[in-house]
Amino acid sequence: MSGFSGSGALPSGPGFRKPAPRSLSCLSDLDSDSAPEPPPYRPPRRPGRAPPPPPAPSGCDPHLRPIILRRARSLRFADALGLELAQVKVFNAGDDPSVPLHVLSRLAINSDLCCSSPDLEFTLQCLVPDFLPPIQAADFGERLGRQLVCLERVTCSDLGVSGTVRVCNVAFEKQVTVRYTFSDWRSAHEAVARWRGPAGSGGTEDVFAFGFPVPPFLLALGSRVHFALRYRVAGSEYWDNNDGRDYSLTCRKHALHMPRGECEESWIHFI
Repeated sequence: MSGFSGSGALPSGPGFRKPAPRSLSCLSDLDSDSAPEPPPYRPPRRPGRAPPPPPAPSGCDPHLRPIILRRARSLRFADALGLELAQVKVFNAGDDPSVPLHVLSRLAINSDLCCSSPDLEFTLQCLVPDFLPPIQAADFGERLGRQLVCLERVTCSDLGVSGTVRVCNVAFEKQVTVRYTFSDWRSAHEAVARWRGPAGSGGTEDVFAFGFPVPPFLLALGSRVHFALRYRVAGSEYWDNNDGRDYSLTCRKHALHMPRGECEESWIHFI
């Protein structure tokens, strides 16, 4: 049995191995295990609901990022675009205003209402037909059978010209058109008539109604309006142009006579 040579002596023998000294790295590991580092400081969050996470994009859709573009306001002057900076209009105090004739006629009516004799007399400019109503002619039926289309009557008002047309009922599909002009056929316009109802015995005839406006500035003394009628049916075309003379209306002065008491109570006082 072997003894110890001192209090700090280590046992020796064939089965005993001396422990290896620890390295500095191992010592540092021991120090870190014994004293862990404190967690990083995080500021406290404000109370409230946390914002929801953005929806995850699908497998087919690319990841999009919101882009906000703000267009800056720009200021450009007219001269930069080749325009004038100012427009000057000169008005002469001595220039007489241009008043349409139909306005002057209304003013004349109002003046006559204030200072007139017991019987009111005034004149108006309006379109007057240059022909008698064709439906009152003795040969109206003969003309209708020959042309398959014939004007019945026409009326004129401030809204324009209106009238009715009678046609032979050849087929179900049919069209009636009025062609009119204000410039003696240098230019022309068309208006489609609308079906009004059957006529004649056994529904062998139909009646159509038409109308077209007349601008007030065209109502000068002596001005004329011409028109003709066209009838399309079963692939054929028929015309009524007053036997080649056209239907015409002329602007004329029309005299009106009305008792003063009756006029003050009528609608004409408010024109």
